[in-house]
Amino acid sequence: MVEVATKRLQSALDALEGAVERRLEGDRGHAALASQVHAFDSDRARLACELDATAARARSLETTNREVAQRLDEAIATIRSVIETHDRMAN
Repeated sequence: MVEVATKRLQSALDALEGAVERRLEGDRGHAALASQVHAFDSDRARLACELDATAARARSLETTNREVAQRLDEAIATIRSVIETHDRMAN
């Protein structure tokens, strides 16, 4: 009778040990996932910041490009005017 009770107790302890080990593995898995989610969030935030900076730089370049194009148009118009004036004076 004591032997049967001892075996049952040992089986229960083995089952409890197995359950605790599975729980610890699950907790480690959750911790690893939480760490990965945190890393992904950090990467996302960094990439969003880089994207914002790149978008701002692109807007700045577009503005500069428009200004340069306008100045080129003005310079071309001035050169044409000078050439036309020179041609009229030559004729």
